[in-house]
Amino acid sequence: MQKKLILDTHLLNITVNRLCQQLIENHGDFSDTAIIGMQPRGIYLAEMIHRKLESDINRKIDLGYLDTTFYRDDFRRRDTPVKANTTKVPFIIEDRNVVLIDDVLYTGRSVRAALDAMIAFGRPQKVELLVLVNRKYTRHLPIEPDYVGKDVNTMDTQKVLVELEAQGFKDNKIWLINKESE
Repeated sequence: MQKKLILDTHLLNITVNRLCQQLIENHGDFSDTAIIGMQPRGIYLAEMIHRKLESDINRKIDLGYLDTTFYRDDFRRRDTPVKANTTKVPFIIEDRNVVLIDDVLYTGRSVRAALDAMIAFGRPQKVELLVLVNRKYTRHLPIEPDYVGKDVNTMDTQKVLVELEAQGFKDNKIWLINKESE
Protein backbone atom coordinates (compact mmCIF):
# COMPACT_ATOMS: atom_id res chain seq x y z
CA MET A 1 0.00 0.00 0.00
CA GLN A 2 1.39 3.40 -1.00
CA LYS A 3 0.48 6.60 0.81
CA LYS A 4 0.82 10.12 -0.56
CA LEU A 5 0.36 13.11 1.74
CA ILE A 6 -2.29 15.48 0.34
CA LEU A 7 -2.51 17.99 3.21
CA ASP A 8 -0.37 18.34 6.33
CA THR A 9 -1.31 20.25 9.49
CA HIS A 10 -0.08 23.61 8.14
CA LEU A 11 -1.88 23.32 4.79
CA LEU A 12 -5.02 22.03 6.50
CA ASN A 13 -5.09 25.09 8.76
CA ILE A 14 -4.76 27.36 5.73
CA THR A 15 -7.52 25.41 3.97
CA VAL A 16 -9.90 25.63 6.95
CA ASN A 17 -9.22 29.37 7.27
CA ARG A 18 -10.02 29.87 3.56
CA LEU A 19 -13.23 27.85 3.81
CA CYS A 20 -14.32 29.90 6.84
CA GLN A 21 -13.67 33.15 4.98
CA GLN A 22 -15.76 31.92 2.05
CA LEU A 23 -18.58 31.00 4.44
CA ILE A 24 -18.44 34.43 6.12
CA GLU A 25 -18.55 36.14 2.71
CA ASN A 26 -21.71 34.21 1.82
CA HIS A 27 -23.45 33.98 5.21
CA GLY A 28 -22.35 37.11 7.07
CA ASP A 29 -23.14 36.79 10.76
CA PHE A 30 -24.78 33.34 10.40
CA SER A 31 -28.03 34.59 11.96
CA ASP A 32 -30.03 32.59 9.39
CA THR A 33 -27.51 29.76 8.91
CA ALA A 34 -26.77 26.54 10.77
CA ILE A 35 -23.93 24.04 10.40
CA ILE A 36 -24.61 20.31 10.28
CA GLY A 37 -21.79 17.77 10.31
CA MET A 38 -22.40 14.38 8.73
CA GLN A 39 -21.76 11.39 10.97
CA PRO A 40 -19.40 9.76 11.51
CA ARG A 41 -16.35 11.65 10.20
CA GLY A 42 -17.82 14.93 8.98
CA ILE A 43 -18.51 16.04 12.54
CA TYR A 44 -14.81 16.58 13.26
CA LEU A 45 -14.42 18.97 10.34
CA ALA A 46 -17.74 20.63 11.25
CA GLU A 47 -16.45 21.24 14.78
CA MET A 48 -13.20 22.76 13.43
CA ILE A 49 -15.12 25.05 11.08
CA HIS A 50 -17.64 25.93 13.81
CA ARG A 51 -14.94 26.90 16.35
CA LYS A 52 -13.11 29.03 13.79
CA LEU A 53 -16.28 30.77 12.59
CA GLU A 54 -17.48 31.57 16.11
CA SER A 55 -14.05 32.98 16.91
CA ASP A 56 -13.94 35.05 13.72
CA ILE A 57 -17.43 36.55 13.92
CA ASN A 58 -17.69 36.55 17.74
CA ARG A 59 -21.19 35.05 17.68
CA LYS A 60 -22.80 31.71 18.55
CA ILE A 61 -23.64 29.51 15.56
CA ASP A 62 -25.97 26.50 15.63
CA LEU A 63 -24.11 23.20 15.17
CA GLY A 64 -25.68 19.79 14.72
CA TYR A 65 -24.72 16.22 13.86
CA LEU A 66 -26.69 14.16 11.35
CA ASP A 67 -26.64 10.39 11.00
CA THR A 68 -27.75 9.04 7.63
CA THR A 69 -27.55 5.29 8.33
CA PHE A 70 -31.25 4.51 7.85
CA TYR A 71 -31.56 6.81 4.84
CA ARG A 72 -28.79 5.18 2.78
CA ASP A 73 -29.79 3.32 -0.36
CA ASP A 74 -27.50 0.41 0.58
CA PHE A 75 -28.83 0.06 4.15
CA ARG A 76 -30.70 -3.19 3.54
CA ARG A 77 -28.04 -4.65 1.22
CA ARG A 78 -25.45 -5.30 3.91
CA ASP A 79 -24.75 -8.73 5.39
CA THR A 80 -24.22 -7.36 8.89
CA PRO A 81 -26.38 -4.72 10.56
CA VAL A 82 -24.94 -1.22 10.58
CA LYS A 83 -24.62 0.60 13.89
CA ALA A 84 -26.20 4.03 13.76
CA ASN A 85 -24.44 7.12 15.08
CA THR A 86 -26.00 9.93 17.09
CA THR A 87 -28.16 12.53 15.43
CA LYS A 88 -28.15 15.79 17.34
CA VAL A 89 -29.92 18.71 15.69
CA PRO A 90 -31.13 20.82 18.65
CA PHE A 91 -32.60 23.58 16.49
CA ILE A 92 -35.21 24.02 13.77
CA ILE A 93 -33.89 24.24 10.21
CA GLU A 94 -37.21 25.32 8.71
CA ASP A 95 -36.59 28.28 6.33
CA ARG A 96 -32.92 28.54 7.39
CA ASN A 97 -29.74 28.10 5.41
CA VAL A 98 -27.84 24.92 6.22
CA VAL A 99 -24.19 24.23 5.53
CA LEU A 100 -23.81 20.46 5.39
CA ILE A 101 -20.23 19.37 6.13
CA ASP A 102 -18.42 16.11 5.39
CA ASP A 103 -14.76 15.21 5.20
CA VAL A 104 -14.68 13.48 1.78
CA LEU A 105 -17.15 13.57 -1.11
CA TYR A 106 -16.89 10.31 -3.00
CA THR A 107 -19.98 8.91 -4.79
CA GLY A 108 -22.51 11.42 -3.47
CA ARG A 109 -24.73 8.75 -1.93
CA SER A 110 -24.09 9.86 1.66
CA VAL A 111 -25.02 13.44 0.77
CA ARG A 112 -28.24 12.24 -0.88
CA ALA A 113 -29.07 10.32 2.30
CA ALA A 114 -28.28 13.41 4.41
CA LEU A 115 -30.68 15.52 2.35
CA ASP A 116 -33.42 12.96 3.03
CA ALA A 117 -32.56 12.79 6.76
CA MET A 118 -32.63 16.59 7.16
CA ILE A 119 -36.27 16.79 6.18
CA ALA A 120 -37.16 15.34 9.61
CA PHE A 121 -35.99 18.67 11.09
CA GLY A 122 -37.81 20.97 8.69
CA ARG A 123 -37.48 22.24 5.15
CA PRO A 124 -34.38 24.41 4.84
CA GLN A 125 -34.38 27.57 2.75
CA LYS A 126 -31.12 26.49 1.14
CA VAL A 127 -28.57 23.70 1.63
CA GLU A 128 -24.91 24.11 0.75
CA LEU A 129 -22.27 21.39 0.85
CA LEU A 130 -18.77 21.89 2.25
CA VAL A 131 -16.19 19.11 1.93
CA LEU A 132 -12.56 18.95 2.85
CA VAL A 133 -11.68 16.63 -0.07
CA ASN A 134 -13.64 16.40 -3.30
CA ARG A 135 -12.78 13.15 -5.07
CA LYS A 136 -13.07 13.90 -8.76
CA TYR A 137 -14.37 11.40 -11.33
CA THR A 138 -16.02 9.07 -8.79
CA ARG A 139 -19.54 10.49 -8.52
CA HIS A 140 -22.53 8.17 -8.88
CA LEU A 141 -25.07 10.97 -8.37
CA PRO A 142 -25.15 14.55 -9.71
CA ILE A 143 -24.00 16.13 -6.44
CA GLU A 144 -21.25 18.74 -6.29
CA PRO A 145 -19.92 20.71 -3.32
CA ASP A 146 -20.31 24.48 -2.91
CA TYR A 147 -17.12 24.76 -0.83
CA VAL A 148 -14.07 22.56 -1.43
CA GLY A 149 -10.91 22.33 0.61
CA LYS A 150 -9.01 20.33 -2.01
CA ASP A 151 -9.97 18.69 -5.29
CA VAL A 152 -8.22 15.36 -5.78
CA ASN A 153 -8.19 13.28 -8.94
CA THR A 154 -8.80 9.70 -7.80
CA MET A 155 -9.59 6.27 -9.13
CA ASP A 156 -11.94 3.76 -7.53
CA THR A 157 -8.91 1.75 -6.41
CA GLN A 158 -7.70 4.65 -4.27
CA LYS A 159 -8.84 5.83 -0.87
CA VAL A 160 -8.66 9.20 0.87
CA LEU A 161 -7.76 8.86 4.54
CA VAL A 162 -8.46 11.82 6.83
CA GLU A 163 -6.55 11.80 10.12
CA LEU A 164 -7.51 14.60 12.51
CA GLU A 165 -6.25 15.36 16.00
CA ALA A 166 -9.89 15.45 17.15
CA GLN A 167 -10.11 11.77 16.17
CA GLY A 168 -7.09 10.92 18.33
CA PHE A 169 -4.30 11.22 15.75
CA LYS A 170 -1.02 12.98 16.60
CA ASP A 171 -1.28 15.46 13.70
CA ASN A 172 -3.85 16.56 11.15
CA LYS A 173 -3.01 14.81 7.87
CA ILE A 174 -4.89 13.85 4.73
CA TRP A 175 -3.55 10.92 2.69
CA LEU A 176 -4.24 9.42 -0.71
CA ILE A 177 -3.76 5.66 -0.48
CA ASN A 178 -3.05 3.49 -3.50
CA LYS A 179 -4.06 -0.10 -2.90
CA GLU A 180 -1.52 -2.51 -4.37
CA SER A 181 -2.87 -5.02 -6.85
CA GLU A 182 -3.23 -8.50 -5.45
